[in-house]
Amino acid sequence: MNAANLQPIPSPLQEQPDFAVPPALAAQIDELITHYPKARSASLMLLHALQEHFGFISRQAVEWVAAKLELQPINIYELVTFYPMFHQQRVGKYHFRICRTLSCALGGSYQLHQYFCEKLGLDPHHHGPQTTKDGKFTVEFVECLASCGTAPVLMCNEAFYEGVSPEKAGDILRGCQ
Repeated sequence: MNAANLQPIPSPLQEQPDFAVPPALAAQIDELITHYPKARSASLMLLHALQEHFGFISRQAVEWVAAKLELQPINIYELVTFYPMFHQQRVGKYHFRICRTLSCALGGSYQLHQYFCEKLGLDPHHHGPQTTKDGKFTVEFVECLASCGTAPVLMCNEAFYEGVSPEKAGDILRGCQ
């Protein structure tokens, strides 16, 4: 293969060209780091603070946290991609995270994903996060939400739902509108 034909792999993290941490947030983060015996132990808390402020974790935010904690960006990126509470792009007002691991898949999570996608006009075959054109809803498959015995499970924002049937999914969706 010719090196000229190689294309860089696009980052799944959304760009944020005007990324800058405001001084008040930077001061809050500096103070937060002092609560940990090692700076790297504050990684999750810094990510939470940045997401709360910006609404998602951009590539620039990952790089900023890594530099702040004297780590490599991969050390932060692996946290952002592992934990389902971190968003790599802007999400809608209502964020449906549907567990797709084995217990939930066997319990009907793929049907739940399809149900939400069809009701909201999204592609049921797409497994990454999708947001409706009006920005109101985001549907996403995530890894384990830690309730295998009550599958299928999903979260809508911070609310946790167990044993979600199609009827219950309809009730959850109607409650958001």
